[in-house]
Amino acid sequence: MRLGGRDSDNFIDRTGQSGGRGGGISVGILALIARFVFNKFGIVGVLILGLGYCALSGGMSGLMGGGEPTETVGANPESSTLSAENRDLLTGTLESTDDIWGSLINGYQEPTLVAYRGGTQTACGYGQAVMGPFYCPADERIYIDPNFFRELETKFGAEGDFAARYVIAHEVGHHIQKLEGTLASVQRQQQRVSQSQGNRLQVGVELQADCYAGVWAANARDDQGRSLLEPGDVEEGMTAASSIGDDTLQQRSGRAVQPESFTHGTSAQRMEALRRGLQTGDPRACNYAG
Repeated sequence: MRLGGRDSDNFIDRTGQSGGRGGGISVGILALIARFVFNKFGIVGVLILGLGYCALSGGMSGLMGGGEPTETVGANPESSTLSAENRDLLTGTLESTDDIWGSLINGYQEPTLVAYRGGTQTACGYGQAVMGPFYCPADERIYIDPNFFRELETKFGAEGDFAARYVIAHEVGHHIQKLEGTLASVQRQQQRVSQSQGNRLQVGVELQADCYAGVWAANARDDQGRSLLEPGDVEEGMTAASSIGDDTLQQRSGRAVQPESFTHGTSAQRMEALRRGLQTGDPRACNYAG
């Protein structure tokens, strides 16, 4: 993708910091809980986990309400372990998504992207790389351990910069859902239905975020109005979407495919959602979530 290196005012580099662990629950146990909740309930589950973590950790006011310790957005700590390539990937994609969604949504509020290593504190609880990239609605921040991009290539076979940018744009899609009230609406609905029904609702949330990623890419233009997409970009995105479908992940892990446990959609569904966004460039076409 012909995006080039672009800086962002909404980027925080924590890669040189050791993650604060807080008190109460051990990080190892929390990691297991995080993986279970994230697999079961996706992004909304992360918010639920954060609320539970605060309650069980003995009043950690820094996580909810009181906010996190003050830090300079856009700062580059001298101890940073972030490569120049990954920095450009993260900040360039974030800046581009902000440009596009700022033009599509009146009063758009930009999210912040946090790069970290291993684990970090968030307003939704203690986030770990085992959860994959995630969005925290409570602080409107996207959290990514850049090592995920290497896993995307080596573990999932999704190579190329657009595959990585699609992942970032998907998380920005969850931010759009926060602004639109979709995440809160789905969470309320999930509280009234069975787990399998709640999973189906979550699939709609994830497919809409995939579609929103496609909308961003379809609208990304340079100063001359030319598409920033290059030959092969769409194929890279489709490979990534296919590689992280629930059915594919379950098969890869040696488990039987269990549709009632899906929280993100099948490979075919994720590819279709991304393709719809790419083909229409219209967020109104992404009518997957209620």
